[in-house]
Amino acid sequence: MTTETIGLLYMLADAGPVVKFVMLVLLFFSIVTWAIIFIKFKYFRKAFRETADFTDIFWQCRTLDDAFAKAKALRSSPAARIFIPAYMEINRSRGKDSAISLQSMGSVQRILRRSITMEIHRYRQLIPFLATVGNTAPFIGLFGTVWGIMHTFQGIGLSGSASLAVVAPGISEALIATAAGLAAAIPAVMAYNHYTDKIRVLNSELETFSSDLLNIIERDIQNQMEA
Repeated sequence: MTTETIGLLYMLADAGPVVKFVMLVLLFFSIVTWAIIFIKFKYFRKAFRETADFTDIFWQCRTLDDAFAKAKALRSSPAARIFIPAYMEINRSRGKDSAISLQSMGSVQRILRRSITMEIHRYRQLIPFLATVGNTAPFIGLFGTVWGIMHTFQGIGLSGSASLAVVAPGISEALIATAAGLAAAIPAVMAYNHYTDKIRVLNSELETFSSDLLNIIERDIQNQMEA
């Protein structure tokens, strides 16, 4: 343990109860923030990897039935998850001759739109907490600093001494809260911006896949009508 760490622990031990409470809150925010960062990192990495795999497989398949069989093995792919209910609706609306009816286009489009909304909601979970930490942690830390400085000046008034040796320790203890607030807020803001951009890219990919799927269904219907 370094001298700086020991000195920091001593300052925290000598801090007032309000500053200690502020530090505990910020510590909780920091722990939860880093937990969300790591969980979402694994979640998004797997989602984008399997979505790329499913997209490649989808265009290689000769029929939607083949794509459905492959999609069931890639449940971590949001593209596969929106394709499965759409395919089930297509399969349900097929006639006795296995032809896709024109009336099914509207219901498939609604299912795809609803599935995309559900997927985006799934990936947005816990992300607002990062924004909350990024917005509030600096102010919580500032509150701890202001309270600590007030406590320091109160002690100066009682002791009647305003020398640097008396003032500096109390102010340095109080400023730890501001530093802790920034330490919690900075990674939270960076992670929030990063994952928000990931969600935007994911939504764009799902919308593109949905349009491609609808175009394929519409082309199949036109081919059936011309046959």
